[in-house]
Amino acid sequence: MIITKNISLKNAIQFTGHHLIWISLWVFFVALIHKYLGVRWLVIPWLPLSIIGTAVAFYVGFKNNSAYDRMWEARKIWGGIVNSSRSWGSAVKSLVSNQFTDNKLSDDELLSIKRKMIYRHIAWLYALRSQLLVVVSWEHANQGGLIGKAAHRYRRKFGVGMVDDEVTKIELELLLPPEEYKSCIQYKNTATQIIDQQFQDLAKLREESLINDFRHIALQQILQDFYDHQGKCERIKKFPLPRQYANMSAVFIGIFIFLLPFGMISEFEKIAPWGVWLSIPFTILIGWVYVVMEIVGDYSENPFQGMANDIPMLSLCRTIENDLREMLGETDLPEDILPKNGILM
Repeated sequence: MIITKNISLKNAIQFTGHHLIWISLWVFFVALIHKYLGVRWLVIPWLPLSIIGTAVAFYVGFKNNSAYDRMWEARKIWGGIVNSSRSWGSAVKSLVSNQFTDNKLSDDELLSIKRKMIYRHIAWLYALRSQLLVVVSWEHANQGGLIGKAAHRYRRKFGVGMVDDEVTKIELELLLPPEEYKSCIQYKNTATQIIDQQFQDLAKLREESLINDFRHIALQQILQDFYDHQGKCERIKKFPLPRQYANMSAVFIGIFIFLLPFGMISEFEKIAPWGVWLSIPFTILIGWVYVVMEIVGDYSENPFQGMANDIPMLSLCRTIENDLREMLGETDLPEDILPKNGILM
């Protein structure tokens, strides 16, 4: 997540500047053949070109709104995970007790049970984050050519590469019992199995009368909320923005930029014979603006692909972890995740 108030020109150029190269080459090529080869029939009236530009802008705007909806929905889901996690910590802490059992446990034994269930939930958070960061076929890092190379560079400089960690392996090994850790990492969907283990432990607590039926149902409902949150995240991750919308906007922008110099040159030549050269920077600027609009939506439609536009899952996981550890009375807490270069992961 980008947290700076403004995006600097340097960062904008780093992210989109390479597109200026091909736009500039095309605009200069058209200007040269128009000026020196006298190909003056290759002009386009401004009216049809402006209609095309307006239509493309509307189409790109629709795509960007849809991409923003996906990102905002992902942030709301993680907001729900934060709230439900705090509820889980408070519920486990207060509802697991000796009130209904004849075989009373010591305070340390009760605390051990509570810590195990709360630590397991923290492990679920990190496991879910790790699963959501796995690259799928339509994300940029899984593409070939320049797009794939650029995506790997963005992930390294403006994404998950900024945080030097192996969160899932380290945190799960620290938070789960050894035998449980060994079995969990073998599953295809580790996060799902961790919640299932929570359900199994609740059943054992009910058998031992450490919770009654009402408390059992209440705790199960919170676990069901976690499954709902996980399913919503997986829906966004595994179902892309429909490709007919996501890809055709790039095609339309390419067509518009291809035609743009033929209309701009004819308009600027009305000023003076040297107007053909004046048209070049303005044409490049307009083409770049359209490309940036496309890129903004393109890199926002996948909020779990490990780049600067992502939901700051690692930061949220650490915030929840520290909240839950404090509920257990712990004071030696992990450090908060801090932004680097204006980006919070």
